[in-house]
Amino acid sequence: MKTYNRPNPLSPQGRRGLGRRGAAGFTLVELLLVLVILGTLAAIVVPKFSGRTEQARITAAQAQIANFGIALDAFEVDVGYYPKGKDGLLDLVEQPREALNWRGPYIKGEIPKDPWGNEYVYECPGRQNETAYDLMSSGPDGQAGNEDDITNYQTRSRR
Repeated sequence: MKTYNRPNPLSPQGRRGLGRRGAAGFTLVELLLVLVILGTLAAIVVPKFSGRTEQARITAAQAQIANFGIALDAFEVDVGYYPKGKDGLLDLVEQPREALNWRGPYIKGEIPKDPWGNEYVYECPGRQNETAYDLMSSGPDGQAGNEDDITNYQTRSRR
């Protein structure tokens, strides 16, 4: 009895014998079509998610300003006045010499920076809130005095 040995389809000799029917893989046109589809999806999806990151930073700055407001109000209740000057936020962490009823620290750790890595701007008395304080993040562009500033007061240019 004679045995028949089939060629191994993985060897070069075996592939020749299989013809087109046994060939595996993708053609160049199929690969290009997949790349075009993936590129189109990326062009649609990426801009939608990139705007979310900036909005999340703006929301984080607004929340941090609100937290500063709570701490500053607690300071004012205990001491009788808001911290004075541009470095007043430090008074929330370290007791000022003249503050006898200070019950802080009112913020744990160090004074945080805004989500863009800039210092918050604090003024007391404020220019907008003359009987209290102004607190501001200069926003995404890092420059104070324009429309992307995030503040504890309303400006006329905001909607």
